[in-house]
Amino acid sequence: MVRCGCALYRKYGKFIDNLRLFARGGSGGMGFPRLGGEGGKGGDVWVVAHKKMTLKQLKEKYPQKRFVAGEGANSRVSALKGSKGKDCEIPAPVGISVTDENGKIIGELNKEQDRILVAEGGLGGKFLTNFLPLKGQRRIIHLDLKLIADVGLVGFPNAGKSSLLSKISHAKPAVADYAFTTLQPELGKIMYKDFKQILVADLPGLIEGAHENKGMGYKFLKHVERTKQLLFVVDVSGFQLSSQTPYRTAFETVLLLTKELELYNEELQGKPALLAVNKMDLPDAQNKFHELMNQLQNPKDFLHLFQDKMTPKRTMEFEHIIPISAITGEGIDELKNCIRKSLDEHADQENDAFHKKQLLNLQISNTVSHSEPLSRNARMDTI
Repeated sequence: MVRCGCALYRKYGKFIDNLRLFARGGSGGMGFPRLGGEGGKGGDVWVVAHKKMTLKQLKEKYPQKRFVAGEGANSRVSALKGSKGKDCEIPAPVGISVTDENGKIIGELNKEQDRILVAEGGLGGKFLTNFLPLKGQRRIIHLDLKLIADVGLVGFPNAGKSSLLSKISHAKPAVADYAFTTLQPELGKIMYKDFKQILVADLPGLIEGAHENKGMGYKFLKHVERTKQLLFVVDVSGFQLSSQTPYRTAFETVLLLTKELELYNEELQGKPALLAVNKMDLPDAQNKFHELMNQLQNPKDFLHLFQDKMTPKRTMEFEHIIPISAITGEGIDELKNCIRKSLDEHADQENDAFHKKQLLNLQISNTVSHSEPLSRNARMDTI
Protein backbone atom coordinates (compact mmCIF):
# COMPACT_ATOMS: atom_id res chain seq x y z
CA MET A 1 0.00 0.00 0.00
CA VAL A 2 2.83 2.41 0.84
CA ARG A 3 4.55 1.69 -2.46
CA CYS A 4 1.31 2.39 -4.32
CA GLY A 5 0.82 5.68 -2.50
CA CYS A 6 4.37 6.80 -3.32
CA ALA A 7 3.90 6.01 -7.00
CA LEU A 8 0.75 8.10 -7.09
CA TYR A 9 2.50 10.94 -5.28
CA ARG A 10 5.20 11.00 -7.96
CA LYS A 11 2.48 11.03 -10.60
CA TYR A 12 0.86 14.03 -8.95
CA GLY A 13 4.24 15.72 -8.79
CA LYS A 14 4.24 15.89 -12.60
CA PHE A 15 1.09 17.98 -12.63
CA ILE A 16 1.68 21.70 -12.10
CA ASP A 17 -1.14 24.18 -11.60
CA ASN A 18 0.84 27.14 -10.22
CA LEU A 19 4.06 28.74 -11.37
CA ARG A 20 6.04 31.72 -10.02
CA LEU A 21 7.91 33.76 -12.65
CA PHE A 22 10.09 36.86 -12.89
CA ALA A 23 9.21 39.37 -15.63
CA ARG A 24 11.02 42.57 -16.57
CA GLY A 25 10.23 45.06 -19.29
CA GLY A 26 13.12 46.28 -21.42
CA SER A 27 14.91 49.53 -20.64
CA GLY A 28 14.37 52.48 -22.96
CA GLY A 29 17.06 53.65 -25.40
CA MET A 30 19.28 56.70 -24.92
CA GLY A 31 18.11 60.02 -26.33
CA PHE A 32 20.25 62.32 -28.52
CA PRO A 33 20.42 65.70 -26.69
CA ARG A 34 22.20 67.66 -29.44
CA LEU A 35 19.56 66.86 -32.08
CA GLY A 36 16.59 66.30 -29.78
CA GLY A 37 16.38 62.61 -30.70
CA GLU A 38 14.23 60.20 -28.64
CA GLY A 39 15.34 56.74 -27.59
CA GLY A 40 13.09 53.80 -28.34
CA LYS A 41 10.70 52.45 -25.70
CA GLY A 42 11.70 49.17 -24.04
CA GLY A 43 9.88 45.99 -25.02
CA ASP A 44 6.91 44.71 -22.99
CA VAL A 45 6.37 41.28 -21.40
CA TRP A 46 3.09 39.55 -22.22
CA VAL A 47 1.47 36.30 -21.10
CA VAL A 48 -0.24 34.72 -24.11
CA ALA A 49 -2.69 31.79 -24.09
CA HIS A 50 -1.94 28.72 -26.20
CA LYS A 51 -4.24 25.69 -26.28
CA LYS A 52 -1.53 23.04 -26.37
CA MET A 53 0.69 24.58 -23.69
CA THR A 54 0.88 23.36 -20.09
CA LEU A 55 2.61 24.89 -17.07
CA LYS A 56 4.79 21.78 -16.89
CA GLN A 57 5.99 22.40 -20.47
CA LEU A 58 6.59 26.07 -19.67
CA LYS A 59 8.71 25.19 -16.65
CA GLU A 60 10.74 22.61 -18.60
CA LYS A 61 11.32 24.97 -21.53
CA TYR A 62 12.30 27.93 -19.31
CA PRO A 63 13.84 26.42 -16.15
CA GLN A 64 15.22 29.81 -15.03
CA LYS A 65 11.65 31.21 -15.07
CA ARG A 66 12.97 34.66 -16.04
CA PHE A 67 11.44 36.65 -18.89
CA VAL A 68 13.11 39.89 -19.96
CA ALA A 69 12.04 42.01 -22.94
CA GLY A 70 14.48 43.74 -25.31
CA GLU A 71 15.93 47.21 -24.80
CA GLY A 72 14.81 50.17 -26.91
CA ALA A 73 17.27 51.36 -29.55
CA ASN A 74 19.36 54.47 -28.87
CA SER A 75 18.67 57.61 -30.85
CA ARG A 76 21.36 58.34 -33.46
CA VAL A 77 21.97 60.65 -36.39
CA SER A 78 20.64 58.16 -38.95
CA ALA A 79 17.54 57.36 -36.84
CA LEU A 80 16.63 60.09 -34.37
CA LYS A 81 13.59 58.12 -33.21
CA GLY A 82 14.92 54.90 -31.73
CA SER A 83 12.98 51.71 -32.46
CA LYS A 84 11.01 49.89 -29.76
CA GLY A 85 12.64 46.96 -27.99
CA LYS A 86 11.47 43.43 -28.79
CA ASP A 87 8.49 42.22 -26.78
CA CYS A 88 8.78 39.01 -24.75
CA GLU A 89 5.90 36.53 -24.77
CA ILE A 90 5.30 33.93 -22.06
CA PRO A 91 3.29 31.00 -23.52
CA ALA A 92 0.67 29.77 -21.06
CA PRO A 93 -2.32 27.40 -21.14
CA VAL A 94 -5.90 28.58 -21.49
CA GLY A 95 -7.57 28.92 -18.08
CA ILE A 96 -4.76 30.87 -16.41
CA SER A 97 -5.28 33.55 -13.79
CA VAL A 98 -2.29 35.91 -13.51
CA THR A 99 -1.64 37.56 -10.14
CA ASP A 100 1.11 39.73 -8.72
CA GLU A 101 3.21 38.98 -5.63
CA ASN A 102 0.45 40.38 -3.38
CA GLY A 103 -2.24 38.16 -4.88
CA LYS A 104 -3.88 40.96 -6.87
CA ILE A 105 -5.35 39.68 -10.13
CA ILE A 106 -3.68 41.20 -13.19
CA GLY A 107 -5.89 39.37 -15.68
CA GLU A 108 -7.21 36.02 -16.94
CA LEU A 109 -6.67 33.97 -20.09
CA ASN A 110 -9.99 32.36 -21.00
CA LYS A 111 -9.46 31.60 -24.69
CA GLU A 112 -6.62 31.00 -27.13
CA GLN A 113 -4.51 34.06 -28.00
CA ASP A 114 -5.80 36.09 -25.03
CA ARG A 115 -2.96 38.41 -23.93
CA ILE A 116 -2.09 40.07 -20.62
CA LEU A 117 0.54 42.79 -20.20
CA VAL A 118 2.56 41.89 -17.10
CA ALA A 119 5.66 44.13 -17.32
CA GLU A 120 5.84 47.33 -19.33
CA GLY A 121 8.99 48.56 -21.03
CA GLY A 122 10.67 51.77 -19.91
CA LEU A 123 10.40 55.04 -21.85
CA GLY A 124 13.21 56.07 -24.14
CA GLY A 125 15.32 59.12 -23.34
CA LYS A 126 13.63 62.38 -24.36
CA PHE A 127 13.55 66.07 -23.43
CA LEU A 128 11.31 65.43 -20.38
CA THR A 129 13.75 62.87 -18.98
CA ASN A 130 16.84 64.89 -19.82
CA PHE A 131 17.33 62.39 -22.67
CA LEU A 132 18.05 59.60 -20.17
CA PRO A 133 16.13 56.30 -20.57
CA LEU A 134 13.88 54.75 -17.95
CA LYS A 135 14.16 51.18 -16.74
CA GLY A 136 11.43 48.66 -17.51
CA GLN A 137 8.90 47.42 -14.96
CA ARG A 138 10.07 44.51 -12.78
CA ARG A 139 7.51 42.06 -11.44
CA ILE A 140 7.09 38.70 -9.77
CA ILE A 141 3.97 37.07 -11.19
CA HIS A 142 2.06 33.87 -10.46
CA LEU A 143 0.35 31.80 -13.14
CA ASP A 144 -2.52 29.94 -11.52
CA LEU A 145 -4.34 27.31 -13.59
CA LYS A 146 -8.06 26.80 -13.06
CA LEU A 147 -9.48 24.14 -15.31
CA ILE A 148 -12.28 25.19 -17.64
CA ALA A 149 -14.83 22.39 -17.91
CA ASP A 150 -18.57 22.07 -18.43
CA VAL A 151 -19.02 19.77 -15.43
CA GLY A 152 -16.95 19.32 -12.27
CA LEU A 153 -17.27 16.12 -10.22
CA VAL A 154 -17.60 16.86 -6.50
CA GLY A 155 -17.22 14.07 -3.94
CA PHE A 156 -15.26 12.55 -1.11
CA PRO A 157 -12.49 10.06 -1.89
CA ASN A 158 -13.69 6.64 -3.04
CA ALA A 159 -17.18 7.88 -3.99
CA GLY A 160 -16.55 6.37 -7.41
CA LYS A 161 -15.84 9.57 -9.36
CA SER A 162 -12.97 8.04 -11.35
CA SER A 163 -15.02 4.96 -12.20
CA LEU A 164 -17.90 7.21 -13.25
CA LEU A 165 -15.67 9.34 -15.47
CA SER A 166 -14.32 6.26 -17.23
CA LYS A 167 -17.91 5.04 -17.74
CA ILE A 168 -19.34 8.23 -19.26
CA SER A 169 -16.27 9.26 -21.30
CA HIS A 170 -13.14 7.91 -22.95
CA ALA A 171 -10.91 8.98 -20.05
CA LYS A 172 -8.86 6.31 -18.28
CA PRO A 173 -8.23 7.62 -14.74
CA ALA A 174 -6.65 5.48 -12.01
CA VAL A 175 -9.25 3.36 -10.21
CA ALA A 176 -8.59 1.40 -6.99
CA ASP A 177 -10.20 0.39 -3.69
CA TYR A 178 -8.35 2.94 -1.54
CA ALA A 179 -9.22 6.58 -0.93
CA PHE A 180 -6.94 8.90 -2.91
CA THR A 181 -6.80 7.44 -6.44
CA THR A 182 -7.29 10.87 -8.06
CA LEU A 183 -4.29 13.02 -7.18
CA GLN A 184 -4.40 15.22 -10.25
CA PRO A 185 -7.33 16.54 -12.31
CA GLU A 186 -8.54 14.19 -15.03
CA LEU A 187 -10.54 15.41 -18.01
CA GLY A 188 -12.94 13.36 -20.10
CA LYS A 189 -15.43 14.11 -22.87
CA ILE A 190 -18.98 12.80 -22.98
CA MET A 191 -19.71 12.07 -26.65
CA TYR A 192 -23.32 12.11 -27.87
CA LYS A 193 -24.76 10.57 -31.03
CA ASP A 194 -25.29 14.00 -32.63
CA PHE A 195 -21.57 14.79 -32.03
CA LYS A 196 -22.26 17.08 -29.07
CA GLN A 197 -19.32 17.01 -26.62
CA ILE A 198 -19.36 17.89 -22.92
CA LEU A 199 -16.10 18.25 -20.98
CA VAL A 200 -16.07 16.68 -17.50
CA ALA A 201 -13.38 17.23 -14.86
CA ASP A 202 -12.69 14.63 -12.17
CA LEU A 203 -10.90 16.53 -9.43
CA PRO A 204 -8.99 15.29 -6.34
CA GLY A 205 -11.37 14.06 -3.63
CA LEU A 206 -12.43 16.47 -0.91
CA ILE A 207 -12.09 15.73 2.78
CA GLU A 208 -13.58 17.56 5.74
CA GLY A 209 -11.61 20.77 6.24
CA ALA A 210 -10.69 21.19 2.56
CA HIS A 211 -11.59 24.90 2.77
CA GLU A 212 -8.71 25.20 5.28
CA ASN A 213 -6.44 23.57 2.68
CA LYS A 214 -6.52 20.14 4.37
CA GLY A 215 -5.97 17.18 2.08
CA MET A 216 -5.97 18.42 -1.52
CA GLY A 217 -7.72 21.58 -0.28
CA TYR A 218 -7.30 24.49 -2.65
CA LYS A 219 -5.93 22.20 -5.38
CA PHE A 220 -9.48 20.87 -5.68
CA LEU A 221 -11.64 23.84 -4.81
CA LYS A 222 -10.05 26.42 -7.11
CA HIS A 223 -10.75 24.21 -10.14
CA VAL A 224 -14.46 24.05 -9.28
CA GLU A 225 -14.79 27.81 -9.78
CA ARG A 226 -14.68 27.71 -13.57
CA THR A 227 -16.99 24.77 -14.18
CA LYS A 228 -20.46 25.57 -15.50
CA GLN A 229 -22.15 22.85 -13.49
CA LEU A 230 -21.44 20.69 -10.43
CA LEU A 231 -22.07 16.96 -10.32
CA PHE A 232 -22.06 15.68 -6.74
CA VAL A 233 -21.12 11.99 -6.53
CA VAL A 234 -21.89 10.18 -3.25
CA ASP A 235 -21.73 6.57 -2.13
CA VAL A 236 -25.26 5.40 -1.26
CA SER A 237 -23.78 3.51 1.72
CA GLY A 238 -21.99 6.57 3.10
CA PHE A 239 -18.30 7.30 3.59
CA GLN A 240 -15.49 6.81 6.10
CA LEU A 241 -12.00 8.06 5.25
CA SER A 242 -10.23 5.86 7.82
CA SER A 243 -10.83 3.95 11.05
CA GLN A 244 -9.88 7.12 12.97
CA THR A 245 -12.52 9.31 11.28
CA PRO A 246 -16.30 9.20 11.81
CA TYR A 247 -18.62 7.34 9.45
CA ARG A 248 -20.87 9.63 7.41
CA THR A 249 -24.18 8.63 5.83
CA ALA A 250 -24.99 9.63 2.25
CA PHE A 251 -27.07 12.57 3.53
CA GLU A 252 -24.28 13.72 5.85
CA THR A 253 -21.89 13.46 2.92
CA VAL A 254 -24.06 15.80 0.84
CA LEU A 255 -24.23 18.27 3.75
CA LEU A 256 -20.47 18.21 4.32
CA LEU A 257 -19.65 18.64 0.64
CA THR A 258 -22.03 21.61 0.49
CA LYS A 259 -20.47 23.05 3.65
CA GLU A 260 -16.95 22.81 2.22
CA LEU A 261 -18.02 24.64 -0.95
CA GLU A 262 -19.82 27.28 1.14
CA LEU A 263 -16.81 27.94 3.40
CA TYR A 264 -14.45 28.23 0.43
CA ASN A 265 -16.69 30.42 -1.76
CA GLU A 266 -20.45 30.86 -1.24
CA GLU A 267 -20.90 31.70 -4.93
CA LEU A 268 -20.20 28.05 -5.78
CA GLN A 269 -23.60 27.16 -4.29
CA GLY A 270 -25.23 29.24 -7.00
CA LYS A 271 -23.99 26.92 -9.75
CA PRO A 272 -26.43 24.41 -11.27
CA ALA A 273 -25.97 21.08 -9.50
CA LEU A 274 -26.89 17.44 -10.08
CA LEU A 275 -26.53 14.51 -7.70
CA ALA A 276 -25.39 11.04 -8.74
CA VAL A 277 -25.98 8.45 -6.02
CA ASN A 278 -23.41 5.77 -6.81
CA LYS A 279 -22.91 2.08 -5.95
CA MET A 280 -26.57 1.12 -6.34
CA ASP A 281 -25.36 -2.43 -7.04
CA LEU A 282 -24.53 -2.92 -3.31
CA PRO A 283 -26.85 -4.85 -0.96
CA ASP A 284 -29.70 -2.80 0.60
CA ALA A 285 -28.89 0.09 -1.76
CA GLN A 286 -32.56 0.69 -2.67
CA ASN A 287 -33.63 1.17 0.96
CA LYS A 288 -30.73 3.54 1.60
CA PHE A 289 -31.54 5.50 -1.56
CA HIS A 290 -35.20 5.96 -0.52
CA GLU A 291 -34.02 7.11 2.92
CA LEU A 292 -31.64 9.64 1.27
CA MET A 293 -34.40 10.94 -1.02
CA ASN A 294 -36.68 11.51 1.99
CA GLN A 295 -33.92 13.47 3.75
CA LEU A 296 -33.12 15.56 0.67
CA GLN A 297 -36.78 16.39 0.06
CA ASN A 298 -37.34 17.37 3.70
CA PRO A 299 -33.92 18.60 4.92
CA LYS A 300 -35.31 20.80 7.71
CA ASP A 301 -36.74 17.72 9.44
CA PHE A 302 -33.23 16.30 9.83
CA LEU A 303 -30.77 19.23 10.08
CA HIS A 304 -31.34 19.65 13.84
CA LEU A 305 -29.79 16.20 14.32
CA PHE A 306 -26.37 17.40 13.20
CA GLN A 307 -23.72 19.73 14.61
CA ASP A 308 -23.74 23.34 13.41
CA LYS A 309 -20.27 22.96 11.90
CA MET A 310 -21.66 20.28 9.57
CA THR A 311 -24.74 22.12 8.33
CA PRO A 312 -24.49 24.71 5.53
CA LYS A 313 -26.46 27.98 5.66
CA ARG A 314 -28.54 26.69 2.78
CA THR A 315 -28.75 23.22 1.32
CA MET A 316 -28.07 22.47 -2.34
CA GLU A 317 -31.06 22.23 -4.62
CA PHE A 318 -30.32 19.51 -7.14
CA GLU A 319 -31.92 19.77 -10.57
CA HIS A 320 -31.71 16.00 -11.01
CA ILE A 321 -30.98 13.14 -8.59
CA ILE A 322 -29.96 9.97 -10.41
CA PRO A 323 -29.25 6.57 -8.84
CA ILE A 324 -26.34 4.93 -10.69
CA SER A 325 -23.79 2.18 -10.59
CA ALA A 326 -20.47 2.99 -12.25
CA ILE A 327 -19.69 -0.76 -12.10
CA THR A 328 -22.81 -2.21 -13.77
CA GLY A 329 -23.73 0.84 -15.85
CA GLU A 330 -27.12 1.30 -14.18
CA GLY A 331 -28.45 4.85 -14.69
CA ILE A 332 -25.43 6.02 -16.75
CA ASP A 333 -27.44 6.87 -19.88
CA GLU A 334 -30.02 8.75 -17.82
CA LEU A 335 -27.23 10.67 -16.08
CA LYS A 336 -25.65 11.68 -19.42
CA ASN A 337 -29.04 12.88 -20.67
CA CYS A 338 -29.67 14.88 -17.49
CA ILE A 339 -26.23 16.53 -17.70
CA ARG A 340 -26.91 17.64 -21.26
CA LYS A 341 -30.47 18.77 -20.55
CA SER A 342 -29.33 20.90 -17.62
CA LEU A 343 -26.46 22.52 -19.54
CA ASP A 344 -28.69 23.23 -22.56
CA GLU A 345 -31.41 24.79 -20.39
CA HIS A 346 -28.98 27.13 -18.65
CA ALA A 347 -27.32 28.05 -21.96
CA ASP A 348 -30.76 29.00 -23.33
CA GLN A 349 -31.47 31.09 -20.22
CA GLU A 350 -28.14 32.92 -20.58
CA ASN A 351 -28.82 33.58 -24.27
CA ASP A 352 -32.30 34.93 -23.50
CA ALA A 353 -30.90 37.20 -20.78
CA PHE A 354 -28.18 38.44 -23.16
CA HIS A 355 -30.68 39.25 -25.94
CA LYS A 356 -33.02 41.01 -23.49
CA LYS A 357 -30.12 43.13 -22.26
CA GLN A 358 -29.16 44.03 -25.83
CA LEU A 359 -32.77 44.96 -26.62
CA LEU A 360 -33.00 47.11 -23.49
CA ASN A 361 -29.74 48.92 -24.36
CA LEU A 362 -31.06 49.54 -27.88
CA GLN A 363 -34.32 50.95 -26.54
CA ILE A 364 -32.45 53.25 -24.15
CA SER A 365 -30.13 54.52 -26.90
CA ASN A 366 -33.14 55.17 -29.19
CA THR A 367 -34.95 57.03 -26.40
CA VAL A 368 -31.90 59.23 -25.77
CA SER A 369 -31.36 59.97 -29.48
CA HIS A 370 -35.03 60.97 -29.96
CA SER A 371 -35.20 63.13 -26.85
CA GLU A 372 -32.16 65.28 -27.73
CA PRO A 373 -33.66 66.94 -30.87
CA LEU A 374 -36.91 67.56 -28.98
CA SER A 375 -35.09 69.34 -26.17
CA ARG A 376 -33.25 71.54 -28.69
CA ASN A 377 -36.56 72.42 -30.41
CA ALA A 378 -38.10 73.24 -27.03
CA ARG A 379 -35.24 75.66 -26.31
CA MET A 380 -35.79 77.40 -29.70
CA ASP A 381 -39.54 77.83 -28.97
CA THR A 382 -38.69 79.46 -25.67
CA ILE A 383 -36.38 81.94 -27.38
